[in-house]
Amino acid sequence: MKRLFSAISEHLLTTRTSSLVLVLATVWLSAMAGGRSLMLPDEGRYVGVAWQMLNSGNWLLPTLDGLPFFHKPPLFYWLTGLALQMFGANDWAARVASILGALVAAGALYLFVKHYADKRLATLSVVVLVTQPMFFAGAQYANLDMLVAGMITACIVCGASAVLRLDAGLPYRTALALAYFFAALGVLAKGLIGFVLPGAILLAWILVRKRYRLIPALLPIAMILLFLAVAVPWFLWMQKSYSGFWDYFFVYHHFKRFAETGFSNARPFWFYLPVVLLGTLPWSLWIARVCSWKFLVAPEKLDIRSLMLLWMLGILVFFSLPNSKLVGYIFPALPPLACLMADAMLAWLKQRQETGKPDAPVWLGGSLVVAGSLCVAFIVVVALFDHTSTRSLSEQVAPLFRPDDQIVMIDEYEYDLPFYLRAAKDSWVVTNWQDPEVPKEDNWRKELYDAARFDPVKQQEVLLLPGDLASRLCSWTGSGVLWIWGKTAQADRYRFLPDSAIAFSERKKVVWRLDAEQRQQLEVCRGTPGRG
Repeated sequence: MKRLFSAISEHLLTTRTSSLVLVLATVWLSAMAGGRSLMLPDEGRYVGVAWQMLNSGNWLLPTLDGLPFFHKPPLFYWLTGLALQMFGANDWAARVASILGALVAAGALYLFVKHYADKRLATLSVVVLVTQPMFFAGAQYANLDMLVAGMITACIVCGASAVLRLDAGLPYRTALALAYFFAALGVLAKGLIGFVLPGAILLAWILVRKRYRLIPALLPIAMILLFLAVAVPWFLWMQKSYSGFWDYFFVYHHFKRFAETGFSNARPFWFYLPVVLLGTLPWSLWIARVCSWKFLVAPEKLDIRSLMLLWMLGILVFFSLPNSKLVGYIFPALPPLACLMADAMLAWLKQRQETGKPDAPVWLGGSLVVAGSLCVAFIVVVALFDHTSTRSLSEQVAPLFRPDDQIVMIDEYEYDLPFYLRAAKDSWVVTNWQDPEVPKEDNWRKELYDAARFDPVKQQEVLLLPGDLASRLCSWTGSGVLWIWGKTAQADRYRFLPDSAIAFSERKKVVWRLDAEQRQQLEVCRGTPGRG
């Protein structure tokens, strides 16, 4: 076993492996991405929006059940919609945008470290990064966090490259233009943090290095115009099309939500410390050496290490301030942490070899095997025990489902259902929309409620009160079948739905199938008062 681990370690840091590191990272991050169903709510929500964008042909307006959905900018939806168009509507294609974000982060880190440090450190940094269980899982989780992490990483390393080249009297404008371009993509990926965070980190690094004189040269009008040309047009068009968009997107979602405390994902200030330590095992065992003052201030790599340290701490502190915290928020801190840990490992390997202790490579090879095993195990466990998705039940319905059919959802919006059924029509969603608690909750009801404010006409079509369901069923003139999704406990509340119409059930979920003939035979549709 020691020989195996030693061989892995030695092969890992060879020149040939270094040249293939990004290819190997691509295969590693994408191989298992299609092996499990979409998790709810996040994956189902964001992939569902991308599916509706592709299905409607409107690539400018993100919609949730046909209603304008302005929680996030459109870059993830664009990339996911293109992937679904190119590779088909499947779980692997649904996660391509996150895989791409992870690869952008890994590639940017590799190229920067290779150029300004050395190839061995660049290779090991990427290996550590892509085998962190948290990073690996994020690359295969279809939401916006990994995509914006990739854009922030690319922006920071391009900006840092421009600073170093400018300081050395070398051409720097190409690197600076790339930094502004990735900042704009970061804004299109998740909003203002796309340029605020990398800008603040780079500014802090410049100030720590006392390179104040460089700041004016890093803010040319041409680069600012490039940023605006890429980032701003979509936001202008949405404000022009939907009055109140700016207030809702920027004021509410960027500032009010940052300060509010009434969200379901409230966490203490120190939440991210155990998350990072556990989510980067076994590599996090090297953090103790990273924290060594002698390591951090070593003159030969002071510029790189100071950047990585400020970068990592900046992300952690920023996202620790608000009460609302999710694991994915700190993905941008993982690339610099991986570089610092890889740097500490190489320094330790060198020290061990100089003192005549040849067992050092065994530890690196063994750590890689353990890390890879943890990544795979995590995905397998999630696939086995996550039952939030409707894919299993949808696969039973799909052979009978037709484009003219209409989906009805009772007291639950199943985000992934339209995607798995390839639904062409927006669903009817039945719940008590007049409940005063709806705008106060942080769930699917509030999302649809907020979206309906931007399109009251569409709201009347897709958002139904419980008392309106029977009349809608009876008056619907469509040629297809009504598929009504609910739960077993709801059968007593909607007694006009006969048990004979139950087509499928799984766990607590029930699917009623009503064709035109069955609808006409319902008591409520024959003029008899219903009990529902």
